[in-house]
Amino acid sequence: MSETFRDFDTDVLHRSHTTPVLVDFWAPWCAPCRALGPILERLAQRNPERFVLVKINTEELPEVSARYQVRSIPAVKLFVDGQVIDEFTGALPEAVIQDWLNRILPSPLRDRIKQAETEAIGGHFDKAAAILEEVLAVEPDNAQAAVMLARLLLASDYKRAMAVVERIGPDSDSYPLAESIRTFSRLFAYAEKPETLPEASIKPIYLSAIGHLKNADFEKALSAFIEVVKGTRHYDDDGARKACLAIFKFLGDDHELTREYRGRLASALYV
Repeated sequence: MSETFRDFDTDVLHRSHTTPVLVDFWAPWCAPCRALGPILERLAQRNPERFVLVKINTEELPEVSARYQVRSIPAVKLFVDGQVIDEFTGALPEAVIQDWLNRILPSPLRDRIKQAETEAIGGHFDKAAAILEEVLAVEPDNAQAAVMLARLLLASDYKRAMAVVERIGPDSDSYPLAESIRTFSRLFAYAEKPETLPEASIKPIYLSAIGHLKNADFEKALSAFIEVVKGTRHYDDDGARKACLAIFKFLGDDHELTREYRGRLASALYV
């Protein structure tokens, strides 16, 4: 639904912590704005439980427009948890905007996902997994919940973990993590059936790296995989290098191991 604007901090920033807020920056003299306005209002009426629409007249509130660097109108920004998470400019077709909303709007079950994250941080993995299973039963395409569940399942049931992220494709923000989980799952299959790996002098080191990875000892895993890269770069179709990249994605760019071992991998590749 569309709401009457009173105060930006109250109606947009604070409100967005409970309900996503779609902000339409417009002006009465702007013809594309007049074309876009009714489209956004229809979409808000069609999705009342997913977001609210707030319209801001840039002529009346230039300070808000300047604060969010609105240089061209119409400008549409989606606020979640007090931050702009995505935006577009111009009068786009209704179907295009609906597709954009479907892709970018957080799940109505995001509070349950946050609860699962809290349980996992507290070490209550079974409780976290049960919550995520409930979310996926309602929203089978929820990539965030799928990746979180797959991470919990990896050590105990890698086949199930791989199945959980099977639907996540390159158009999803969760794709890099899903790819790392798929890579891990393929490697864990070798731990069960090492005979499926080609025979080579480097094979025991490769298997030890996989063992460390399965035990979530990422530092030892990275060290061993890099040793494989130095010794026989193309073993298992460049598997050691791919494993390192998957670990970096899994840990995140800011993790200390990623920062340290990314440089070590580069040195191993180009020495």
